Amino acid sequence: MKLFFSLLSVLVFLSCETKKKDKVANFQTPFEISQGQETATYLEIIDFYLRLAKEFPEINVQTIGNTDSGLPLHMVTFNLDGDFNFTKIGKEKTIVLINNGIHPGESDGIDATMILFRDLAIGQLAPPKNTVLVTIPVYNVGGALNRNATTRTNQNGPRSYGFRGNARNFDLNRDFIKSDTENAKTFAKIFHLVKPDIFVDTHVSNGADYQYTLTHLFTQHNKLGGRLGEYLENEMRPELETALKVSGRDITPYVNVFHTVPEMGFSQFLDSPRYSSGYTALWNTLGMMVETHMLKPYKKRVEGTYQLLHQMVEIAETDGTKIKLLRKQAFDDFSGKKYYPINWAVDTTKADTLNFKGFEVDTLTSAVTGLPRIKYDENRPFTKSVIYRNSFIALDSIEIPKAYVIKRPWTQVMERLDINQIIYRTLSKDTVIRVQSYKIGDYQTGKQSFEGHYPHHGTKVTKSVTDITFSQGDIFIPTNQPGLRYLLETLEPAATDSFFNWNFFDTVLQRKEGFSPYVFEDMAAEMLKNDARLRETFQFKKATDKQFAENSYAQLEWLYSKSDHSEPTYLQYPVYRIAKDSIVSLTNDSP
Repeated sequence: MKLFFSLLSVLVFLSCETKKKDKVANFQTPFEISQGQETATYLEIIDFYLRLAKEFPEINVQTIGNTDSGLPLHMVTFNLDGDFNFTKIGKEKTIVLINNGIHPGESDGIDATMILFRDLAIGQLAPPKNTVLVTIPVYNVGGALNRNATTRTNQNGPRSYGFRGNARNFDLNRDFIKSDTENAKTFAKIFHLVKPDIFVDTHVSNGADYQYTLTHLFTQHNKLGGRLGEYLENEMRPELETALKVSGRDITPYVNVFHTVPEMGFSQFLDSPRYSSGYTALWNTLGMMVETHMLKPYKKRVEGTYQLLHQMVEIAETDGTKIKLLRKQAFDDFSGKKYYPINWAVDTTKADTLNFKGFEVDTLTSAVTGLPRIKYDENRPFTKSVIYRNSFIALDSIEIPKAYVIKRPWTQVMERLDINQIIYRTLSKDTVIRVQSYKIGDYQTGKQSFEGHYPHHGTKVTKSVTDITFSQGDIFIPTNQPGLRYLLETLEPAATDSFFNWNFFDTVLQRKEGFSPYVFEDMAAEMLKNDARLRETFQFKKATDKQFAENSYAQLEWLYSKSDHSEPTYLQYPVYRIAKDSIVSLTNDSP
């Protein structure tokens, strides 16, 4: 009898394994069929997930929103329970969101995620009980449709692939905060629907050569802040590194090195909110980019990405309860803070050491330019101690206000607040409010177009307190809400990726009225005659600024700016702050 049951068990096991193999055969990807040489086309990807969803109730496919290509984004979800109501499952389970094909030429994650979903569905991998896996199979639809075999000059496979720019030639990984594209607006819808605890964006590197296939770029832990940042740096990152090492796949921090060599040392890449993981961090989501190495064989890169994604799901399954608690604490902690850091720099007083696996470099004379060039020698691998700086410090901070008030005509800004589910009220009547008002004091502007803009940087403001009459329909935005960090990063003009720095308010930087010097000369003389303090300041500026002293128009313009004739909207930042200790009474205002 024992022998009978043993044979029966073996037969059942063999039957299950045969069924798994049959299902793998039925759902083979173009990557697998080509022996790791090709990546799926856009239509093949969508068809694959639709067939999976038809066969397996654990998988759901939705179309959401629009993209610049005119086609919608797809969102694919794996939940062992077959429940796809995120209002419910987000409270019960850990959510992992994987974004693929933001740069469709970097297609490793596209193929790896297709195989991962298939393997979870057929039981090739143990499906997670407490984790829901969500993917955007191809984020840059327009780029995926613009297929070629030449634009990834540095990359070793696949045979053909999509293009980095989207249908309007935007780099979508520079668009998250400014949301110029339909892709970014739809991503925001998906992100706020799913509310992921962990976010992974899949990429392929450019830059130096080294032995690793896999590198990771977690959101900067100091910037993420608090216990959540500590968990990311001291627990999640080491857990992932250790698990991959055990599986035989070494990983190192993203090698942030260009036009030099890694053994000289390097620092972590700082992901400001224009980037995916910097944007998702504004809602305390633990974010990372996987960057496979461009010169490694495509098959090896996809297999490495698959293993990394699987390990991230395992971490979510193990640490999910802790992660959710830390995220909640992070929201609570920020609501109680007085100041918020807005600009960061590498902390040069701190450094780690990596046992870095690289290749020796020779300096040769270029046959093309006749000048020195470097050449990596993959026949001479090394392991060396390399300085890695992954701590950052805040250079500047702002006092967190109780609320912001925005004049209603700034519809571009309001559209972006809406897609990010920012809570606000509209004033039901004209109202006088005491506010902190900014004047733009200084800024620099890039000389080359960047993602459809000429962004500002080095922005400085002067602040005053004044009573402003706001009109019915103007917007009152409390900061005590989940989108606090988003508000501070976008509405504080000195923040790196503020709406001001992305040119949303450039019309305030230009005067609409002016003066003729021969007319204003007499007015200026009268001003100096009647205002001793102004006269003293003017004379001091002439005495200490030679260029000013030699430029008659500059002198008149300076006096014009101090006169009643100077328009109040010039350099006036049209977003106003209400201090935390202010008492503001707003009644009958619509939410």
